[in-house]
Amino acid sequence: MTESSADVRGLIEKIAKWMVDAPDEVYVDHLDDDVIELEVAEGDVGKIIGRQGRNVRALRTLLSAAGVRSHKRYTLDVID
Repeated sequence: MTESSADVRGLIEKIAKWMVDAPDEVYVDHLDDDVIELEVAEGDVGKIIGRQGRNVRALRTLLSAAGVRSHKRYTLDVID
């Protein structure tokens, strides 16, 4: 894992832990092809997605902004 991908992974992890009720159950995994998987507790999935998908859209916007610097396009998948 490169330094920039570790920074992006850490960014998503910190924000997700701040948003949920069970921060101990937040897991972020960086897969090849620049896919980042976010797994939270079953009761917190709605908080990550937000109303009409606003929260997850904001997280994806942050990922795209972070990817500009390293010339990568990251994808965020929320695991149920």
